[in-house]
Amino acid sequence: MNALDRIDRNILMQLQQDSRLTNVQLAAQVGLSPPACLKRVKRLTEEGYISRQVALIAPHKLGPMLHMVVEVFMERDHKQLFQEFVKSVQATSEIKQCYQVTGEVDFVLIIMVRDMEAYEKLCDRLLYSNPNVRKFRTLISMKRDKFETAIELE
Repeated sequence: MNALDRIDRNILMQLQQDSRLTNVQLAAQVGLSPPACLKRVKRLTEEGYISRQVALIAPHKLGPMLHMVVEVFMERDHKQLFQEFVKSVQATSEIKQCYQVTGEVDFVLIIMVRDMEAYEKLCDRLLYSNPNVRKFRTLISMKRDKFETAIELE
């Protein structure tokens, strides 16, 4: 991979703020010609700096949702068992993020579900049915005060 220069970083910052920018608009904002800008965006995508472009949906517009942080404690610290758990997490659409962490907790899950019934079904399917899950602790978010997806590029 090539090192990122100032223009590459600027392109990435602009796209993090609004990926709907046309190539002409983006080129003007970063001080390049449209063909040069398009070439850089293509390279940044091919090299994996841009992994995907998505629309961020406002969850409150879709009706009531429960946003939860779940701490998962595993029974045994075994790589294969952890990999199996991660695979099941990746196949679960309600889980939006999964972090393997240090300390007494093994995983932290960020979950969004419509209601407690949906969460209970998820727990039955993913947590209670897994013999390596020793216990889990659920924290229900009362309010989201900050949600940011942009990465600092200095």
